[in-house]
Amino acid sequence: MKNKSYIGLSFIILLFGIWAVPKIIDKLSGGNLEKMGKAPAFELTDQNEKKITNEDYKGKVYVLEFFFSTCPSICPIMNKNMKKIEEKYFGNPQFGIASITINPENDTPQVLLDHAKSLGITSKNWHFLTGDKAYIYSIANKGFNLYAGQNNKAAGGFEHSGLFALIDKEGNIRCRKDEYGNPIMYYDGLKDEGVKAIIEDIDILLKE
Repeated sequence: MKNKSYIGLSFIILLFGIWAVPKIIDKLSGGNLEKMGKAPAFELTDQNEKKITNEDYKGKVYVLEFFFSTCPSICPIMNKNMKKIEEKYFGNPQFGIASITINPENDTPQVLLDHAKSLGITSKNWHFLTGDKAYIYSIANKGFNLYAGQNNKAAGGFEHSGLFALIDKEGNIRCRKDEYGNPIMYYDGLKDEGVKAIIEDIDILLKE
């Protein structure tokens, strides 16, 4: 009877291992990324005065942010962290970045070109985008649900999220889950942990 009990227990442990190990690996690797719906469509102008739409990113994994060139607070940190991501995938035609200004009245294509040069950006797949202010705010606040607004009391006169959005090759917003199993939706563009997580998940999406 004891031998049968041991065999039964061993079988249960084996079954648990078969079920649990892939899930543990998934959690550690950032796998099993959630689809949070389609990213909103957009049509804007980049630093080279070229019209860029979401269709230009079709077939690419891309990261999107909202910023402005004269931001004195969180943008320099976001720029630095986004550049780390850009350097990791430099020259990869399946990867891109979209940085959309929330101060288009100042951030003309020429201003954005100068800003890109000041950051040392040479990638053809990183577009700094500008356009109509109300249109951009609608993309941010209604399309992505990433806050952007004008506030004369805020540093630089504008407020916005420090989060990065991750979009897959089919135009879906993707993300990992937190420790409780809830989708994080977006990645913290101000912390090393957020940058590490998004790079891990870009790697996953590039293989899809």
